[in-house]
Amino acid sequence: MTDARPLVRALTDPASTAGLDSAGWTALIAMARAEQLMGTLAHRLDGLDLPDAVARICADARRSIEHGRRQALWEAEMARRVLAPLGEPVVLLKGTAYVAAGLSAGVGRSIGDLDILVRREALDAVERGLIECGGWEWVKEDDYDDAYYRDHMHELPPLIHKDRDRMIDVHHTVLPLTAKPTPDAAAMIADSEALDDGLRILSPPDMICHAAAHLFADGDLAGGLRNLWDIDRLLRDFGEREGFWQALGERADRHELTKPVARALRLAERLYETPIDGDVAGETRAADALYVRRLLARDNWGGETRKGLRLAFYGRSHWLRMPPLMLARHLWTKWRKG
Repeated sequence: MTDARPLVRALTDPASTAGLDSAGWTALIAMARAEQLMGTLAHRLDGLDLPDAVARICADARRSIEHGRRQALWEAEMARRVLAPLGEPVVLLKGTAYVAAGLSAGVGRSIGDLDILVRREALDAVERGLIECGGWEWVKEDDYDDAYYRDHMHELPPLIHKDRDRMIDVHHTVLPLTAKPTPDAAAMIADSEALDDGLRILSPPDMICHAAAHLFADGDLAGGLRNLWDIDRLLRDFGEREGFWQALGERADRHELTKPVARALRLAERLYETPIDGDVAGETRAADALYVRRLLARDNWGGETRKGLRLAFYGRSHWLRMPPLMLARHLWTKWRKG
């Protein structure tokens, strides 16, 4: 059975695409689009001798990503202007943080919502500022969904800007409140690093911890190859800094994320040949092979494969988020509401 290994190989070694025929290019591009890695692939292939049709597709992808990059940075600036009077630290997360900081993880990165992290004590003020002064409004108007986010999740219900049609997710921590790990969000904010514009980004170890938590402790691995690529790029950016690996191990322990971080390192090395520290990554686990199979579950048309395994990881994602009785009540309520 085919899987997404050609995409992994092309990202890791772009020159390996030299022998692809038309069917091979079709499969590679389909997989990249399905995994939201087309912009990244286009940048990795830049400068190579490509078939004309592929070169055009890649050029279009790079233009689209550049537009998305500017849009993401503008959205971050709009949020900064609205929230600056509060005097609260506002920490950028995920793709917007990568491009704002000029990190290699941001090169070609597709960016969706604007994700920010603020102190939980500041949530009410941030919410009022965005709605009353910034032009954002609620996406979810259902009372149950609103209460679920506020009582159990790591973020406010999503907001969308009424004019720009862009969403913002306001986090107060990085995992649902009902999840078993309890990352120290206050420490993440306290140790965040300032950018020139007044916004902030997580420290390098915390950035890895957050990426690993998002991938392995809070989801079903949808978009996993992109998220693991983020981790690969971040580790290549930070890995040679003095004291980084020791700090990463210490922060992973502090945030109760030792296992997700270790697995992220092992799988990044396995798929993307990422240089890692074996002491932080730990020994290979038997379950790693299942994670790899799930991450690579694509066919030559970019379609989903291994549906049973996907379903198992989907169930796992819900199990990680909340205790069994709460999960049963939540699923029953959602089912009744259609």
